Amino acid sequence: MSRKPCEAAARPDQWVLIARDSLLDLPKKPGDGALFTRLRNPSTGEGALFLFSSCAQQLFEIKVFKEDYHSWFVGQTVQHDGRLFFATPMDALFLILYYLIKAEKEQGKFQPVDQVVVDEAFPSSCILLQCTRAMQSLHHVTEEKEIGSKKFYKYNKEKTLKWLKKKVVQTVKALKSNNICVGGSVHSATFIRSKQMLDVTEEDYTRYAHGLISEYVPEELSADLLKYLELPELSSPAAQPPVKKRKVSDVLVEAEEDYTKFNSTDLKKKKPSNKMTAAQKSLAKVDKSGMKNISSFFSPKSVSKK
Repeated sequence: MSRKPCEAAARPDQWVLIARDSLLDLPKKPGDGALFTRLRNPSTGEGALFLFSSCAQQLFEIKVFKEDYHSWFVGQTVQHDGRLFFATPMDALFLILYYLIKAEKEQGKFQPVDQVVVDEAFPSSCILLQCTRAMQSLHHVTEEKEIGSKKFYKYNKEKTLKWLKKKVVQTVKALKSNNICVGGSVHSATFIRSKQMLDVTEEDYTRYAHGLISEYVPEELSADLLKYLELPELSSPAAQPPVKKRKVSDVLVEAEEDYTKFNSTDLKKKKPSNKMTAAQKSLAKVDKSGMKNISSFFSPKSVSKK
């Protein structure tokens, strides 16, 4: 039986996603399963795509790899959207930390976490409270108070920096164990993975790890973490002589050669000069008898009639 043309068309909402096999498991309860949603990027505060697994109570970050003129073959269809999506697990505490810092700046008091993680622009932010591991780790970034059976939290900068430093140390270990190239030779190492070329130090690994962690924290906290890691300041490049630049002013500067002045109108207004140069004078003395005018060489030839 032949396929109809419409059956060969790919779905417009179809993507190619690389994720854990557990995300493909069928939900055991109605409403469970994987959910794509937009949450705030903890570094910029802008919206970003995430994947939440209610079965695993785990948050996954969605990264997109895109190339021009790229497509996929999915079964008997062609997927024109050639983007490749990666779902990688991430610590939801980074996203909760964004709201804790915001609450500290605005109110500066102890609050229940469900009153802190409230976002009208991103109502799905409440799913962060379902991430069990992140909720159990709140003490790493907050001060806690318990009144009755209710817990209240308040952002603590010192504890947060200590927690982030541990994240940096863990990242450094992962970089080394996976033989990830860091430092100034990272570009050349892409082609030649030689240990002699990879002359990296512990500082290089730490700076690289700090850069990775900084993608999940606000810029101000990233700068504080850099100081907390006690990394020496990067040496500034050698002083170079200042490049001479044309001064900028409000006065319109006329070009050295303004070719627009030599237009036909100006040529008509310009009076011819009666003075002759020495070459013109010597040419005038030459006997021109028997000489043809130069224009005669370019006139059309006359056709003789028979």
